Amino acid sequence: MNRSDVRQAPATTAVTPPPTRLPLNTLAVAFGLAGLAGIWSVAADQLGAPEFISTVLWVIVGAVWLGLMIAHTVRGSRTTDTLADQLRHPAQGPIAALLPVVGMLVGAQVHRVASRTGLVIVVFFVVVAAGFAAWMLAHWVDGNLRMESVHGGYFLPTVAGGYIAAGSLAHVGLPELGYCAFAVGTFFWLVIGTLILTRVAVHQDLPAPLVPTLAIFVAPPAVGGSAWFALAGMHSDLVAMFLAGITTILALMQVALLPRYLRLSFSLGFWSFTFPYAAVARFAVEWLGLEKPAEWKIWAWAVVLAISAFIVVIAVRSVALIPRPAPRPR
Repeated sequence: MNRSDVRQAPATTAVTPPPTRLPLNTLAVAFGLAGLAGIWSVAADQLGAPEFISTVLWVIVGAVWLGLMIAHTVRGSRTTDTLADQLRHPAQGPIAALLPVVGMLVGAQVHRVASRTGLVIVVFFVVVAAGFAAWMLAHWVDGNLRMESVHGGYFLPTVAGGYIAAGSLAHVGLPELGYCAFAVGTFFWLVIGTLILTRVAVHQDLPAPLVPTLAIFVAPPAVGGSAWFALAGMHSDLVAMFLAGITTILALMQVALLPRYLRLSFSLGFWSFTFPYAAVARFAVEWLGLEKPAEWKIWAWAVVLAISAFIVVIAVRSVALIPRPAPRPR
């Protein structure tokens, strides 16, 4: 081969693989921020905290939630991966429930300033959540459930969806439907909770990225407890005490799991800690405001500030994970 052949040989070009869809666990960012906004709403109602703090936080939740929806849509349009395949993914699929769940929480807050709009938003996302939960259940019972794929996120379509729907429907003036949703959340908490506990107790260890989903164990009784207060009123009854007791033992389980959590490397999966712990903090503040023990406001403020600092730290560390654009060559 002579020099002219060398000069005329076509240069090889690297083929850039098409982008993949954004992982659905990014939706946990909006969910965790909703937990933070929620406890500041309770702080405004019971502790006299400035209401503008919770308002600003809910605006941030709405902006992040919408931004994530747009990002997922844009990224999805640039890849050959289909949304249906992502929803059928055994690890990612159930996490898609966070989209309508956050929508219900946002709608309940909108109801405070625009009652009809908030009502429409809540009802719309309750219908979406119910439809997705029904589809997911049908997908599972069709033989597509694999024990090794089960994790705490499997609570989201039915349990979180049911309890958050219950609280949101109560806030917009539909308590009858709220009780129905509460029953759905309770039933599937027993069913799905048994499944998840069996998986993590007797099956192989969870992969490290899924270990933070163990935090979701503590969410159902705490979220259900706040939903019950919204439905039945702020008073101590048998259901509220049952849920408080279960929340306490599961919160202690989280303390026992702390050494395992501390061995993890930080990732976006840490957002799985945020809403469950914020839900426990909110339920605790509600109980403190109900029982009013000595110096209860000091204890309540300590809880609010501690969970706020925890979520802010995770948010700051998450920003550090955003890839920086490569510098342009001179």
